[in-house]
Amino acid sequence: MKRMRFTEEQIIAVLRDAEAGAKTGDLARRDGVSEATIYNWKAKYGGPEVSEAKRLHALEDENAKLKRLLADAMLDNAGLKHLLAKNW
Repeated sequence: MKRMRFTEEQIIAVLRDAEAGAKTGDLARRDGVSEATIYNWKAKYGGPEVSEAKRLHALEDENAKLKRLLADAMLDNAGLKHLLAKNW
């Protein structure tokens, strides 16, 4: 899995600077990212505050965990159906 170089707090701080009127090119050079990255951050983190971004991240992690659990349960179910079909 790709490791994030910046935390949500740092990303939101950069976006606040951008909203305050700083030029995107200057922010990109200062933080060592491309302008496209800052625009992608705006699309993903544009509205939320830091606490909301943390909550969103926690919900995404929980959602991924639940999807894995569901996939495992469905696989077990399919295996059991296959075994029962062979016995009858």
